[in-house]
Amino acid sequence: SSQPVLQFLLQLVAWAMSRASGYDRHITIFSPEGRLHQVEYAFRAIKGPNMTTVALRGDDSVVVVTQKKTPDKLMDKDFSTHLYNITPNLGCAMTGMSADARALVYRSREIASKFKDKNGYEIPAHYLALKVANIGQVYTQHAYMRPFGVAAIYLQMDEEKGPTLFMVDPSGHFLGYKAVAAGAKDQEATNALEKIVKKKAALPEAETIQQAIRCLQTVMGMDFKPADIEVGVVSKARPTFTRLSEADIDTHLTAIAEKD
Repeated sequence: SSQPVLQFLLQLVAWAMSRASGYDRHITIFSPEGRLHQVEYAFRAIKGPNMTTVALRGDDSVVVVTQKKTPDKLMDKDFSTHLYNITPNLGCAMTGMSADARALVYRSREIASKFKDKNGYEIPAHYLALKVANIGQVYTQHAYMRPFGVAAIYLQMDEEKGPTLFMVDPSGHFLGYKAVAAGAKDQEATNALEKIVKKKAALPEAETIQQAIRCLQTVMGMDFKPADIEVGVVSKARPTFTRLSEADIDTHLTAIAEKD
């Protein structure tokens, strides 16, 4: 039983030594264990604002649910959002540092706009995710830039693939998902989403929305009021990226409460 304890202590010593020798002071230098400490710290920056986001791909829709907090009493709540349109049909949920998020949204829009000019149709989410991930990767390899402190979740109804969901992280890594979580409680949310996906139950639009909201509620251990969350949806019925109104969210919250 002392074996795991010993391993942990050795890891702790190795971590302390690599910090002491300054391997976390530079973005482009590997530590002796082959790690890039600054990139790992960027992942921690995502958890900094204490927000959690979940996204779920249904049968004919994709839903993203994120917490909405107004930290300052004097702030106008209409001006703080984590949901953005990249194109009319391509939505994005940003989790992490809000200024970095805005910068990355602008870069995403620029890439999407140039793509449409050149090709005559809207950029697919998988290609935008690739392009944004390429930018993210460059920032892990050049000393004069720091990685973006955000996780970007893209959702779209693809003409060929149907509902699509992608996430790009600060290391320049990107993947397509059935369901994904980001932020402070991403691990707990991932476990909860795995249970939903594992059930293989039918997920029409309304059910997908309610499962996603319920998942975030469970993870946060609280009952949401409509003003506590933002919900973004793309679906076969409405392919444009739509933010649900507080009244719509309230209807879904009531349905969840009645089911439970």
